[in-house]
Amino acid sequence: MLVKNILTQKYLPIIISIFVFVIYLFTMAPSVIQIDSGELAAVQATLGIAHPTGYPLFTIIGYLFLQIPIPVTTIFKANLLAAVWCSLGILFFVKSVLLILTHNTNERTIDKKLKTKSFKIIETNDSNNNLILLSAIVCGLFLAFSKTYWMQSTSVEVYSLQILLFTLIIFAALKRFYSDKNSLFSWVWVGFSLAFGFANHMTTLLTLPFVGILFFWKEGFTKNGFTKIGLTFITSLPILILLYSYLPIRALTNPEINWGNTINWENFLRHITGKQYQVWLFSSTEAAKKQLTYFLENLISEFTIAGIILALTGLIFAFKKSKRLAALITFSFVAALLYSINYDIVDIDSYFLFNYILLAILISIGFYYLILTINNRLKPKKLVLSTFTILGLLPLIVNFNSVNQSDQFTFEDYTKAILNSVEKNSIIFSYQWDYFISASYYFQYSENYRKDVAVIDKELLRRSWYFNQLRRSHPDVIDNINYEVKQFLEALKPFERSENFNSNLLEARYREVMTNLVSKNSNLNFYIGLELFANEMQKGEFSLPKGYQIVPHLLLFKAVQGNEYIPAPEADFVIRFSGNDNRYIQFIKDTIGRMLSYRILYEINWNKLDKATAYYKKLRTLVPEFEIPDQIKKVMDPLIK
Repeated sequence: MLVKNILTQKYLPIIISIFVFVIYLFTMAPSVIQIDSGELAAVQATLGIAHPTGYPLFTIIGYLFLQIPIPVTTIFKANLLAAVWCSLGILFFVKSVLLILTHNTNERTIDKKLKTKSFKIIETNDSNNNLILLSAIVCGLFLAFSKTYWMQSTSVEVYSLQILLFTLIIFAALKRFYSDKNSLFSWVWVGFSLAFGFANHMTTLLTLPFVGILFFWKEGFTKNGFTKIGLTFITSLPILILLYSYLPIRALTNPEINWGNTINWENFLRHITGKQYQVWLFSSTEAAKKQLTYFLENLISEFTIAGIILALTGLIFAFKKSKRLAALITFSFVAALLYSINYDIVDIDSYFLFNYILLAILISIGFYYLILTINNRLKPKKLVLSTFTILGLLPLIVNFNSVNQSDQFTFEDYTKAILNSVEKNSIIFSYQWDYFISASYYFQYSENYRKDVAVIDKELLRRSWYFNQLRRSHPDVIDNINYEVKQFLEALKPFERSENFNSNLLEARYREVMTNLVSKNSNLNFYIGLELFANEMQKGEFSLPKGYQIVPHLLLFKAVQGNEYIPAPEADFVIRFSGNDNRYIQFIKDTIGRMLSYRILYEINWNKLDKATAYYKKLRTLVPEFEIPDQIKKVMDPLIK
């Protein structure tokens, strides 16, 4: 029976991860979704360079995976890899939980002489082992189907690989901590896992307190211990250097997506440190308070109320049964949380993933002691235990609809509708990164879809490297404003180097670049996004050259000269809205509603009522919940009744 249980412990993590992977397949996105999905898929497909901090490990492995001849689209394969990473993360998480429970929940040791200050050698009985297995199953499912963790499995994202690396680091550190083997190179595998972690994402920093505590508990503050740190660092550093060397080497080939243009040490250092994002790090106590409130308010939606109760129960029992384990989890949790809440960004959820993993460990401890109590006091035991084990499926049931991306084509359709609405060799000036621009990277660079259109990000236009990328893809557009670009880059240089700079001059030169994009490319059709019209143009931060005006043109505004009527394409585009609504989908719906409303008013003003009617019907059909202005309804409703 003992052999059977040992075999079960060996294969249980694999079984759970396979089960989780199958569920992930049902909720995986078939296309691009919001934020960075399109850009990251394009980077993997073209072997480009992603936004800071570059993510070389993610890019290289992703590129190799996409070469596998599977008869699906590139974006589907990229999303599939995310599901693989998250499933493997559950495998190493469950293995870690089995280590923790096996070494901290048994009361009797085989031989007291074999005990050390760092670990116990445990005698395991069949009954106790079964409870440990049940606890590992339940906490593994709680984590796998918690909302943020699960969401990383639905589409291509660096955090899906980071999840695997988080759990790999935890497992490697625990394995070393509980091992009775001891050599100068005994922590090398932990160092390797950390090196891979940092080669993917800098949130690997969050694991250092966890690893550091285990190391010094095991090795002590001794000369031998510091020697091991040195050897681990020396053997791991080449991995990090080798992987990050991808960025300058690849940049020298000038790929289509060349974020940061890391061809020299200055650009490379700026990129891997994420300098442009540091302004949001430790920005204010108010921002930290806001993020902490957000974290606490979302805990129940992540793990359900049952999961939170189990985690609190686990924390209480951890302090009662193993103060070291309790201290390890508590300190690591608080340290990670303090760092994460001080990053003032909207999409902060992924930065809490390490905290969620630690909470899931507490869930395993809480569940273990709960069923241990039931096993000792209640009958019939099997029925009760089975009932409580089903708790592990609760997050799956509760979070399924909010996470499910299996019918998500909205961002693909929206992006293609915008690209198809403009003439050949047009310019689109926008900063809808989360909704359109990121997705356009995938379709233009991976699928060669409407590559003739120059999609220019207004915010990225503030960065020196971006002009190099634009010049590679659309040389004529940038060549026409070479003088303005040169002047702007001279003013920008001290800013990017954190030296004294003239902010008024920099802003003036930036505006000259934007305005001359229109005037000096007058042979091309120029379009701007709704957000530019509603914000920068209204505030006077962006203006068209003299003699130009804008007219609504389906989902964009078109810059035109003169006052004649400007026709627009038929509104024959299709947008498939997912049943899983969120603020990103709402933005697209609102943008469509507002732009079609502007076009309807334009047609009414020109007395083109047939055209206005067609656009009005499209608006009511596509986004029926959009609140149409009364001035439009008064004219149009009588015409269509």
